[in-house]
Amino acid sequence: MESKFLAIDPNGAIVGNLARGADATFIGQKDLVNYPPSCPIIFRGLSRKIVRQCEKQKRAYYYIDTGYIGNLVKHKNWHRVVKNGLQHTSPRFDLPDDRFKEIVRKANYDHLEFKGWKPEGKNILLVSPSEKPCKFYDIDRDVWIDETIQELKKYTDRDIIVRNKPERGKRVGRNSIYSQFIEDDVYAVVTFNSIAATEAIGYGIPAFATAPNVADLLCYKDLSMIETPRYEDEEKVKKWQHWLAYCQYTYEEMTSGSLFDMIEEYDLR
Repeated sequence: MESKFLAIDPNGAIVGNLARGADATFIGQKDLVNYPPSCPIIFRGLSRKIVRQCEKQKRAYYYIDTGYIGNLVKHKNWHRVVKNGLQHTSPRFDLPDDRFKEIVRKANYDHLEFKGWKPEGKNILLVSPSEKPCKFYDIDRDVWIDETIQELKKYTDRDIIVRNKPERGKRVGRNSIYSQFIEDDVYAVVTFNSIAATEAIGYGIPAFATAPNVADLLCYKDLSMIETPRYEDEEKVKKWQHWLAYCQYTYEEMTSGSLFDMIEEYDLR
């Protein structure tokens, strides 16, 4: 790493882990203008101000958030680290399955591994965005829900079930989205940019995401296609899952800084 890293949020343990791995200097957000653009910034928490400032200065940034797969208990074991983005949007289909197999092993959860598309279900599961993306993209959650339901009803007579994001402790185990896939006989998932799209596809249910999302290449954005969703080639879905596993990291990988080499070596964007 040639340039000195900077980090925002000195009290955050997750940012702190990656900051140690990068030997970063902690600064306040307002101080960013005082450092040369060659210094990359590490931060967590959706902030339009930081992203826009980095883009204006042409400064590289590393955004930290929840990992895409495997966090099926109250404690998060995996975090995504995205270079110059909020979610990875440039899939690779040539990466090995070693990291994915390790995630499946640690999660000890059979539904993570794609086993083919499920037989067609009955209902549409509409997963509403949480507060963070609503603020970042400047949308009103209730308005998005109402407008999305109205749009869907133009093209389908299926029942639409709304799932609002509960606090983490209440969306694992029996309250997990995987349980809801089964209990509500879900045909397709529609979301703004939630990881729910990733979870649905991995489970074998087609998804729609109306904002930039890590699952973009495997799902539609056009809701008029709700009755003819995308069922991507099964081998491609599996390789996409292998790529996802290379885009998220353990605390140990963050603290050691080894993930930076991985990001560059495999061009993870």
